Amino acid sequence: MSLRTKLRHLWTQLPFFLWLIVLWMLLWGQFTVLAAVTGLAVAIVVTNVFRLPAAELTGRVNVVWLVFDVLRFLAELVSGAVQVAWQAITPGQPSAAIVRAPLRIDDDLIMTHVGVVLSLVPGSTVIEADRSHRVLFLHSIGVRSAEDVVKVRESALKWEARIVRAVGSRAELQQIRDGVDTFAERLDRGEVTVRRKEEESA
Repeated sequence: MSLRTKLRHLWTQLPFFLWLIVLWMLLWGQFTVLAAVTGLAVAIVVTNVFRLPAAELTGRVNVVWLVFDVLRFLAELVSGAVQVAWQAITPGQPSAAIVRAPLRIDDDLIMTHVGVVLSLVPGSTVIEADRSHRVLFLHSIGVRSAEDVVKVRESALKWEARIVRAVGSRAELQQIRDGVDTFAERLDRGEVTVRRKEEESA
């Protein structure tokens, strides 16, 4: 591997490395120098000791959408916390449900980003992920009707679209713009196939 290829690989992996640091800080709920330094140490250990096949990023970043996603995420953190607090003080048993939320994009990183965002927002947690069908199963509070289930699924699809607009490939962005059906629906119709592990490692 030439020096130029190595530098290109490092550049495309930099956003993922930085995301590990940000994720560490979010998990601890601290945006401090100490949290950043420990996050850096953890990211180095994770990427070097627990080696996995390299996740090839698109190299495309839309800064406007990225900033919008961060602001939207912070807003949903607040609204989610208020909803959870209201559920806690409201008399009676809090309502909750397990919701199946199919996604549209056949990409591990996009699916992971969506799952992380939905889990970090108070009120919802990813309890299972079906990678072959691109489906997330969410435990969501405040679900009392079929309309609420639809809202949870729409929230997952909206976050998928926002993330694709920020860091997805041009092909994935076009799929979002075209309003394609979920991956599971296209898989059932035979329009797409499940990627095999041998193909991914090739």
